[in-house]
Amino acid sequence: MTPSASIPPTLPACLAAQARRIPDRRFLTLTTGAARSFGEIDAASRRLAGGLARLGVGRGDRVLLMLPTSPEFVEAWFAASRLGAIIVSVNTALVGDYLAHIFNDSGASVMVAHGAHVGAIAAVLPDCPGLRAIVEIEAAADAPIPANITRVAFAEAAAGGPKTADVPVEERDPGAILYTSGTTGRSKGVVMPHGQLRANPDVYIRALGLGEDDVLFTCLPLYHANALLLGVYGALILGAEVVLAPKFSASDWLRQVRKHRATATNLLGVMVEFLLKQPETAGDADNALRVATAAPVSPDLAPRFEARFGVKLIELYGSTEVNCPLYHPLDAPRRPGSCGKVVEDRFECRIVDPETDHEAPPGEAGELVVRPRRPWTSMLGYHNRPDATAEAWRNLWFHTGDLMRRDEDGYHYFVDRSRDAIRRRGENISSFEVEEALASHPAVAEVAVVGIASPFESHEQEVKACVVLHAGVECAPEELAAHCVGSMPDFARPRFIEIMTGLPRTPTEKVRKAELRARGITPQTWVSPDADGRRRDERSNDARG
Repeated sequence: MTPSASIPPTLPACLAAQARRIPDRRFLTLTTGAARSFGEIDAASRRLAGGLARLGVGRGDRVLLMLPTSPEFVEAWFAASRLGAIIVSVNTALVGDYLAHIFNDSGASVMVAHGAHVGAIAAVLPDCPGLRAIVEIEAAADAPIPANITRVAFAEAAAGGPKTADVPVEERDPGAILYTSGTTGRSKGVVMPHGQLRANPDVYIRALGLGEDDVLFTCLPLYHANALLLGVYGALILGAEVVLAPKFSASDWLRQVRKHRATATNLLGVMVEFLLKQPETAGDADNALRVATAAPVSPDLAPRFEARFGVKLIELYGSTEVNCPLYHPLDAPRRPGSCGKVVEDRFECRIVDPETDHEAPPGEAGELVVRPRRPWTSMLGYHNRPDATAEAWRNLWFHTGDLMRRDEDGYHYFVDRSRDAIRRRGENISSFEVEEALASHPAVAEVAVVGIASPFESHEQEVKACVVLHAGVECAPEELAAHCVGSMPDFARPRFIEIMTGLPRTPTEKVRKAELRARGITPQTWVSPDADGRRRDERSNDARG
């Protein structure tokens, strides 16, 4: 049931080995109809590696990927890895300063992008002097790309002869930079070595008891670690098939699961709620699903989901920086509200006082801190952020910023977030970046952005902006909301805005965000007209994964 010990521990070598062993076996299936075998993906990524090499990509170079879920995403990822390069996956909803920050911070000079995103890319290129080449899928002919940027069609880049040999990489070599929400500044790039990329699916495979006959299904985006590593890389290690849906559709999810005979899948906690709100039928459990993961899940929803769809639901906890150190044991009775126990052969975890780092007793809430037991299985650091890296790893433990409690049997329970990051429908949102965008409005004197409990979905957050205007200036919340459109991705826009006379502060003049979070929605809070409407649309059609 576990991956063969003969499968090499780095991505390029793993792909080459599986292509030799099972070249004709189905690897990728898209719900839209495309499909690739292990041999086809191997050959396509070799050809594309040659094309990227001709653009100057080599060991240690960063390659931006701004692509929808597609075979081309996987081919570009594998091609870059075969050159010893580092992928930087970009959320396709990003625009403006959010996008420019990643371009500039990563130091990438080459990117692979879909034509649908080239307009957003072109808008920030004047502020991104380092980018020199774009490989385009379905090129946008009218996009105003500067003449000094080389534009190459994806088909052209992948049409040349293959490279002669892969560039050798080791577990300690960086393989990806994934940007995660900043709490005191801009989003930080998590530098993930090949050993960490591999450890994530290895632990997942064992925790869920997966084998090569399983069919993995994901409707989460490939620019996030979940689908990228647990789905695609997990299937690569197993020699199994992974089915990729470009987006999550609550109304179509079960049909897709049945059609592709999926046996394992990953969900976000809010997706569980969306699915349970779909009309129930007597045959909902008539499917091949055996196991699913989700986090966080309301204690009352998990048993309902299991009974309705005939599947074992496993809760877990993870972060981009240190993978998933907590899994609920597969065969253990459910502990309502628990995200699991420590995967002890891979990780050490403690619950500590957030101020002193002294360990908290069982049952008392504290910050979860983590460190790996094996080398090269957690992040190398935050890209270009040595101070943030040192702070996160103070006292030689990674500080997650999440408050948890642990019972006497070793089960962990999520309590709250101790940092300023906001998580809304599976997306990490930097309060700093939203504050920066709002502060650029001439009427705004001060602003603090917090995550508040959603009035629409349990265990979800919404973005609330608390704004102080300049003296004598008037500005409607609607105008502030409109100011955010185009300057930040849709999921980050505050749909709750309160104009205040001042922000609560500590004696050292720090904003008391805990007080603002507790304040929640007041009679003075403006609520966007699309706040509830968007929720209904996502539930019935296409909530982003």
